[in-house]
Amino acid sequence: MKLWDKGYSVNKLIENFTVGKDRELDLYLARFDVLGSMAHATMLEKVNLLSKEELSVLLDELKSIYKVAENGNFIIEEGIEDVHSQVETLLTKKLGDVGKKIHSGRSRNDQVLLDLKLFARDQIKELVDSANELFEVLIRQADKFKDQLMPGYTHLQVAMPSSFGLWFSAYAESLVDDLLLLQAAWKITNQNPLGSAAGYGSSFPLDRQMTTDLLGFDSMNYNVVYAQMGRGKMEKTVSFALSSIAATLSKLAFDVCLFISQNFGFVSLPNELTTGSSIMPHKKNPDVFELIRSHCNKLQALPMQISMMVNNLPSGYFRDLQIVKEVFLPAFEELQSCIQIASFALAEMSVKENILADDRYKYVFSVEDVNRLVQNGIPFRDAYKQVGAQIENGEYEPERKVDHAHAGSIGNLCLDEIKGKKELVVEGFNFQSVNAAINSLLES
Repeated sequence: MKLWDKGYSVNKLIENFTVGKDRELDLYLARFDVLGSMAHATMLEKVNLLSKEELSVLLDELKSIYKVAENGNFIIEEGIEDVHSQVETLLTKKLGDVGKKIHSGRSRNDQVLLDLKLFARDQIKELVDSANELFEVLIRQADKFKDQLMPGYTHLQVAMPSSFGLWFSAYAESLVDDLLLLQAAWKITNQNPLGSAAGYGSSFPLDRQMTTDLLGFDSMNYNVVYAQMGRGKMEKTVSFALSSIAATLSKLAFDVCLFISQNFGFVSLPNELTTGSSIMPHKKNPDVFELIRSHCNKLQALPMQISMMVNNLPSGYFRDLQIVKEVFLPAFEELQSCIQIASFALAEMSVKENILADDRYKYVFSVEDVNRLVQNGIPFRDAYKQVGAQIENGEYEPERKVDHAHAGSIGNLCLDEIKGKKELVVEGFNFQSVNAAINSLLES
């Protein structure tokens, strides 16, 4: 069944190519297609394109379909192109002509864009929840190991004293900025395109503000041409935010792989979180973090993939946009799994004590000793040369004292301040208003 069927058949080769993976990928969108249809039907009744009785039976049947989709049992039947066609087919089979009325005033163009926005909005909320859990793990570990020093590196050369408190909380604060970028993507996503139809509006007296409110959007995309231009742009914008989280995780994973190796030995994982070698009996490999690194490096290519699909398209709808779904829809699940496994593994991580007692790290204290000379009245450049000469002549013996007290340093991690930044960002999503609108729609 095709919504655009005019009584002639399409060549099977053409049909298979144009449908592509829609029947598989549109299962991601089933719940959201139903929600959009519920809001649209409610609006159609208000503008007298449906009767109260027709709306009542439509909403009842749509709620039944929603429950099927929510339970993971929704299927797109053989011969049906996409989720939109499947929902309309189910309504028409059950309700007859009433089911045929629901498409009045909309196109598959604004329907799929709405579905994608509702899906992305839902997935962003799930990512924020998971990122928040990872943040809490990092902050707890930072506080737990705040007094354990480790060498800091520049150019992979031993540089200055650091601490596990600094290391863990650095990635926590990085997540805050990632969430801020995700919030910007959320705000761009959280605008209603429904009513733009094929990109040029409708002669029906649609109440677009009503569907905006019913679906819990902050506002609508007012200009109907721009609403359709949002297809591809929304996905690309969200993908930049996903890639930012992925970049934080990838860098963290690289650190773990480095620090867990025998040449460093700074951190360790329980045996049950590592894998072995088929030939080397001593091996305990950090495969989890190697896979996180690879998945996240792959996800960092997502914005470029989407850009290459949409950058040379003029205004209006083009079928090219269908392929964007193939990389966009599964990306959330891939990133979600990386965040969740990172949270689990990091919570089980232990750290080595007294690392800086090893003489190989004694030069890490050189800046501390330069600064102590400066505090005793020696000009910085002279103090620098004095300690440098001691190192060159093999005479340097550090005091091995670290006294950092300024904001964000070893002795003042500002964990509460970092948590406060994160909480402000999470509050800015205002998930409550969306949840309230969707719950109200489902209970109507």
